[in-house]
Amino acid sequence: MIKRLLIANRGEIAVRVIRTCREMGIETVAVYSTADKENLHVKLADQAVCIGPPPSAKSYLVKENLIMAALRTGCQAIHPGVGFLSENADFARAVQKEGLIFIGPDPDVIDLLGDKVQARNTAKKYGLPITPGTEGAVSDPQAAVAAAEKLGFPVIIKAAAGGGGKGMRIVRSAAELPENLAIASREALANFADGTVFIERYLENPRHVELQIIADGNGTVLVLGERDCSVQKRHQKLIEESPSPGVDDDMRRRMAEGAVRMFRELKYRGAGTIEFLVSGKEFYFMEVNARIQVEHPVSEFVTGVDIIRQQILACTEGRLEIAPDSVHLHGWSIECRINALSPGKVTRLDVPGGPGVRFDSFLYNGCTVPPHYDAMVAKLIVHGPTRERALARMNRALQELVIEGIKTNTAQQRWIINHTTFRSGQFGTAYYGEIEKEVEHVH
Repeated sequence: MIKRLLIANRGEIAVRVIRTCREMGIETVAVYSTADKENLHVKLADQAVCIGPPPSAKSYLVKENLIMAALRTGCQAIHPGVGFLSENADFARAVQKEGLIFIGPDPDVIDLLGDKVQARNTAKKYGLPITPGTEGAVSDPQAAVAAAEKLGFPVIIKAAAGGGGKGMRIVRSAAELPENLAIASREALANFADGTVFIERYLENPRHVELQIIADGNGTVLVLGERDCSVQKRHQKLIEESPSPGVDDDMRRRMAEGAVRMFRELKYRGAGTIEFLVSGKEFYFMEVNARIQVEHPVSEFVTGVDIIRQQILACTEGRLEIAPDSVHLHGWSIECRINALSPGKVTRLDVPGGPGVRFDSFLYNGCTVPPHYDAMVAKLIVHGPTRERALARMNRALQELVIEGIKTNTAQQRWIINHTTFRSGQFGTAYYGEIEKEVEHVH
């Protein structure tokens, strides 16, 4: 067992990792920018090291500073959290080069899965269905038009190295394609330092479903159920739930069999997700996120598994504490992401409680939410025996949640989960766009 671990991240995910490490008897070292000096993760960690000024490019994304902080504080491992450098193979290699353990997959696996073109080909190799698309990258406008016409419009242009909606454009006619190809490539280059794009057939209003995976790198692969992430605002997830209302037992089994085959052959180590688009009774591979996900708590609620604990054990000791046949889903879990709509000082925080309620956050009374980072400041997660009971619990918990001093989307989230379409469970990724004008007027 390692004795000390550095968390190369901030905010609620850093707090989450600290809490599990404390239960495991592992000391933690937090890193922070000058804007995060009073952040909760800094207060909770055993040690804290300042790594630079507020901009991420000068602090949380500076590999050398993170590794130096780990070495100077006697850490044996680095946990990258989510975002920032969590899927950066070069960072993982640099960590390993210094004799430290990277809490994540092997760098070569990160490279393979981080390139969406290669990931599609890998998924196809292991028998997973993929959305029809180009075999490789596309840069020539004429070739792109020819490929799109063969696939059939509408199509979607995607960044090979991307995610989060960056470098992504939906195109509905040949006339629109050349301009959108150039825009997508520029966006990809600006956000991921790689302008490579490819084209897929665009599925209208599919569900976005992902499987939570945890693997030990030695052939044991656990599937901790699926999550539905279809409620998205411009490709940014807002609400997640497990299980998915659109997945039946047969689809769940077929998804899991393909995922286990792929992750086992890759000798995958740690936590990860494999993501699918679901249209009717069919599903199509989309991508792999080779890291822990923001929405992992809903999977923890329905399985009773501490995913961060298993991730650390897999990456430091090559083992898991759970056998594949011991994983069973119980009840229903829903997560609402609480986003700050303005920076500022939190003057009042009332956290909801009661049975089956969890609040993951870095907020506390008197803390300051800086303007420099992701808008998400908290996650409200509930669990109940059925979807109906879980929704009732979420509605109650959102009513109890009070955050003053900054504006948040709490009221909007409550409006969404009480909307007729969401309650019915019959919705896809186009759902938020259909109700967006109504939601934006909720305060």
